[in-house]
Amino acid sequence: MNPMLNISSSPHLKDKQTTKFIMYAVIIALLPATAAGIMVNGLRALLIVAASVAAAVVTEFLFDKACRRPDTWKDGSAAITGLLLALSLSPDVPLALPVLGAVFAILVVKCAFGGLGKNFINPALAGRCFLLISFGRTMSTFTVDGVTSATPLAVLRSGHAVNITKMFLGTGGGVIGASILALLAGGLFLWAIGVINGEISFSILIAFTAVLALFGGQGFDPKFLFAHICGGGVIMGAFFMATDYVTSPVSRAGQIIYGSIIGILGALFRIKGGTADSFSYSIIISNLFVPLIDMYTVPKPFAFTKRAIAIREGAPILPFWKRIPRPVVVLTVISAIAGIALSSVYVITKDTIDEQKKAASAASYLIVCPGAVTLEADETMDQAIEALNGEVYGTSYGRVRINEAYVGKDASGNIAGYVVSVTSSDGFDGNVSLAVGLDPEGRMNGIAFTELNETPGMGMRVDEPLFKDQFSGKMVDKFVMTKSGEASAENEVDTVSGASTTSGAVVNAVNAGLDFFHSTVKGGN
Repeated sequence: MNPMLNISSSPHLKDKQTTKFIMYAVIIALLPATAAGIMVNGLRALLIVAASVAAAVVTEFLFDKACRRPDTWKDGSAAITGLLLALSLSPDVPLALPVLGAVFAILVVKCAFGGLGKNFINPALAGRCFLLISFGRTMSTFTVDGVTSATPLAVLRSGHAVNITKMFLGTGGGVIGASILALLAGGLFLWAIGVINGEISFSILIAFTAVLALFGGQGFDPKFLFAHICGGGVIMGAFFMATDYVTSPVSRAGQIIYGSIIGILGALFRIKGGTADSFSYSIIISNLFVPLIDMYTVPKPFAFTKRAIAIREGAPILPFWKRIPRPVVVLTVISAIAGIALSSVYVITKDTIDEQKKAASAASYLIVCPGAVTLEADETMDQAIEALNGEVYGTSYGRVRINEAYVGKDASGNIAGYVVSVTSSDGFDGNVSLAVGLDPEGRMNGIAFTELNETPGMGMRVDEPLFKDQFSGKMVDKFVMTKSGEASAENEVDTVSGASTTSGAVVNAVNAGLDFFHSTVKGGN
């Protein structure tokens, strides 16, 4: 008797590839990228991978026991979720983040909807997006050779050239699973053994490349296109995330449509979005379209189609737009109205808000430049800032950028001082922007914050005189932060208790402003 036939209710034909086989095949395919990430990033990456996988498996195990369900954690699906999540994280994230993301992915996205085969979006991607939304600053912190740096994709987005070879090999910074070579090897292995179909993966890459070439501003420049394909999780998403059986269409036509939607959204987010790394959102959004895609692409026997049933029963055949459920129409209209209203308010108030921000900044600049009645641009400083092109300033100040600089002049036209506006992205809750004021000799007049969104009672205390006054009147080249409780030396700044992250961001920002002043105005003296 043929072992592939089972005398029972349908389905009678079964595939040789079991769920466990498929899951462990995917794990094997991810091993090269995992090994490459650990080799490049060291023990820290191994700990993140181990913590994420363990958290995912233990969470599903405990859920199965609590709900008295079969031990589904043994099929390998939970391990894949944890592994994919870990490979999509920076090697610099705290160990608590992969654990939290894995628990959310398994417990909320997978188990809460019925377990394997019931989740409506990819659990690993959902966990990653949950972490991006909840811990945006931490998730976007990367280091290369011990120096805080932007990802290669962020550098490319700013208009600078990137090292494509390093991106392809995964040695140029970014997430743990950044090796495109290793990911391609694993993805093509899954395609070769029939675990995934090429329709999804290749339609994503084709659509993504086409939209970037048409609207990316660089045309069909191979270096530009290949750099974008190598960054931002495109390859991992195309071969490992989007091809998830549960959240992708059944028919091959549907898979091509689905992959094209992901590629188009991913490219548009890359071009027009506020963040370079947004491919995760394009896949999750496309996951939501899968039931609709299946509805119109999965072939059905004629006798069982709605049209055939309607003809047989003599019922009228309604046009497509009348067959759309009424709640969908209502929600779409409400969303459209709300979107138009919010956009209109933004457009109407944008200029006013910008003017108010400029006025507030100008007031802060005058505070740290006493005696000045006007602030004027300086050609030397403007050229130096333009040369930075918005990039991180130096390698010793964290993620600090120089925004603008002015010369303050008194009523007689004499130079009263200088103002340097700096922003550090290393604050505990976001950006910390401040104005550094100096007299003509380079003595600190003080600092004034123009953007500060830290925790009340903790990080916000850096805006109190007790902390800010430590900078005033000092003639130093660089400040040093101390936690002794008392700053004894001229260049020492005592940190705010319980807010060392914010204090460090402020000190680094001030030091960057000082260095910029000495290198441009004083010629390095």
